[in-house]
Amino acid sequence: MPSRRPLRSPVAVTAVTCAALATGLLGAPQPAAASGVRIHDIQGTTRISPLAGERVTGVPGIVTAIRAAGSARGFWVQDPHPDDDPATSEAIFVFTGKETPDVAVGDSVTVTGKVTEYYPGGKDAGLQSVTELTGADWDVLASGVPLPAPVKLNAASIPARYAPSAGGGSIESLPLRPRSYALDRFESLEGMRVSVTDAPVVGPTNTHRELWVTAQPDHHRTARGGTLYSSYGDPNPGRIKVTSLTPPAAGSGTADPQPFPAADVGQRLTGTTTGPLDYDNYGGYTIQATQLGTVTGRSPAPETTRKQRADELAVATYNVENLSPKTPQAKFDRLASALVRRLAAPDVVALEEVQDDDGPTDDGVVTAGVTLRKLTDAVKAAGGPAYEWRQIDPVDGQDGGQPGGNIRVAFLFNPERVAFKDIAGGDATTPVRVLADHGKATLSASPGRIAPDDPAWRDSRKPLVGQFSFRNRPGSRVFVVADHFNSKGGDQGLDSRFQPPARTSETQRTAQARLVNTFVKSLLATDPKADVVVAGDLNDYQFSPALKTLTQGGVLTDLVNRLPLPERYGYVYNGNSQVLDHMLTSRHLTRPDYDIVHINAEYADQASDHDPQVLRIRP
Repeated sequence: MPSRRPLRSPVAVTAVTCAALATGLLGAPQPAAASGVRIHDIQGTTRISPLAGERVTGVPGIVTAIRAAGSARGFWVQDPHPDDDPATSEAIFVFTGKETPDVAVGDSVTVTGKVTEYYPGGKDAGLQSVTELTGADWDVLASGVPLPAPVKLNAASIPARYAPSAGGGSIESLPLRPRSYALDRFESLEGMRVSVTDAPVVGPTNTHRELWVTAQPDHHRTARGGTLYSSYGDPNPGRIKVTSLTPPAAGSGTADPQPFPAADVGQRLTGTTTGPLDYDNYGGYTIQATQLGTVTGRSPAPETTRKQRADELAVATYNVENLSPKTPQAKFDRLASALVRRLAAPDVVALEEVQDDDGPTDDGVVTAGVTLRKLTDAVKAAGGPAYEWRQIDPVDGQDGGQPGGNIRVAFLFNPERVAFKDIAGGDATTPVRVLADHGKATLSASPGRIAPDDPAWRDSRKPLVGQFSFRNRPGSRVFVVADHFNSKGGDQGLDSRFQPPARTSETQRTAQARLVNTFVKSLLATDPKADVVVAGDLNDYQFSPALKTLTQGGVLTDLVNRLPLPERYGYVYNGNSQVLDHMLTSRHLTRPDYDIVHINAEYADQASDHDPQVLRIRP
């Protein structure tokens, strides 16, 4: 068990001594029998310690921070006397498990322990490792020693290139090149005190007391202050996560940590944020802040789209994030208010992540009428239209998502503005077909599902197709395809030790896109002037193979590409503002008006983690 042994050589730390330590003129006190191994010897010049698995003794350093809560407690120590190799970190984490270490920040210590490489999430998760000392003992030689100055993270200190390539293999054995790659730079600072100053917030505060900032403020900024992810080649190397090691407030009488600031994208973490640079499986490199800046600046105002004109049909898509009758009523009210006020009551809404009538309870229930009734009732209460809905119940447990939830896509529509063409025959397993009808296209079932038994939809939501007509044009036919492609689960992270990271889930989405593309082609083969809208959460980027497959042959146009570059996002993940939801139109719809309505993704307080989108067309 880790222990704090009595001082071998008590040292009185005077003001003169502190000043000398701070300037490096005097070494932190060390035992006479030290092994000679220093932290930079342990860290080495690659991601894996050259001493991994060995026990080292008497390693000197200064305690810079303490993790005193949770099951991964311990403390960081940093050598105040670095070597001249920029690739070697001068700090290391001493892991004590569930035991709170009996040390204080500013203690000069020598540590004995086993050198271990810890893989957050397990080695199979594909992430990088953290070099630690485990099973440790330590001696405290002095207290109140000044801490090493933090390394400033900014545009000058972080390379523009993100990661070295190993052809998809591990980069662990590659020598670190901290002047060439951001991931190498961060690794060369593992455990060391770092700081950011006046950093823009690019990822909102989440429920785990985390937010994201960028140390490269001028790199790929969005129109509202985020960081735009616009290609696989540039994941935005300045992004870094910030969390806090701040203990409970004195006299609070609670074990809960002090409140973490609620920050939105577009605000700023003003002042200096300082702490050891850590790495975890929920976002990679992280400042474990011992000093946290202040959130300043106004949050960007939630957007409101314009109301559709009398001759315009408004179609929207909205991922409502695991909506069920067990969802608090407040969320239903917020979603309804947004549909009415922010989205101007669209005529048709493609919903994603509608759960069954008992939510995540796994008891065989697959119907969703209660869920949809609660939402449409909330819309009416908010002053909106009396929406009707259409959907198809899935086979229990076959469509992925939260276990027991049976999420599916569904249509809402305003019967005062549009008519739904009900054609019997649609169910969970029967594929919808395109039929010819006096020179026009129609469906074998409406609503219907596209190729629901194809292996591409294994454990994934099946697309729902509906045939609508616009009341202003009774003879019009508009085919809307609501989609929710498979998630990115299983993909290697941007900060993976495998570079470039594998996107294994992409194969299934590309196959799904091919099926939807084929279906749209069959509509257009029957009627080249067919008005088709494909909408939903496609779980992929506008530059991805899946979207290239979906638009293959020019049958569909991905409208996000018509927006100015800084506006192409509707989801924020790990500080990257990106595109997952899409609206696409067939070529007959030549002048669509398209809007991503930013009301959720950039905010700490969200009704959903996705921003909705609205399309206005003249069918």
